[in-house]
Amino acid sequence: MEQSELLRYFVEILERLGLRYLVTGSVATIFYGEPRFTNDIDIVVELHPNLIMEFCRSFPATEFYLSEEDVREAVAHHGQFNIIHPTSGLKVDVLIPEDTPFNRSRFARSARVKPASDFEATFASAEDVIVKKMEYYREGGSEKHLRDITGVLTISGSRIDRAYIAGWASRLGLDDVWRAILERVEK
Repeated sequence: MEQSELLRYFVEILERLGLRYLVTGSVATIFYGEPRFTNDIDIVVELHPNLIMEFCRSFPATEFYLSEEDVREAVAHHGQFNIIHPTSGLKVDVLIPEDTPFNRSRFARSARVKPASDFEATFASAEDVIVKKMEYYREGGSEKHLRDITGVLTISGSRIDRAYIAGWASRLGLDDVWRAILERVEK
């Protein structure tokens, strides 16, 4: 199974179940920015407790590894869980969002895009992907987040609402990270 096939499969399940979701993380930064290798797909999903069993049944144990207990824990505590496709080595990281002003903004600004020629999916906006990557950089210091952000700003630069990013950077205490990124882009 290729990454685009797994994404399509996952999106079809979410849409069949009527769940709101956002593709984000590396898949989104590749879509908006520069290509790079990744073997995981990050998706923010508003998964309701009454749909957990049906959601889990959509990933048969003969093809996927998924722990229903992990799903229940993530839903209860706004955490995350993984779905692994062992044959391909691909993984989906499912993040259950908290009800915060930023998450409400992310969902309101989402966009339908064509990540492959044969299907559409709901992606977080490029700006919201950048803000989350800045948070991840602050938490872990990984250079890959800065490279991803720089790639998005380089490729999609004229379409990026920098004032929106600056506003959230200020609200989330990411001003220093945002300034450092802008310095990188200008070099």
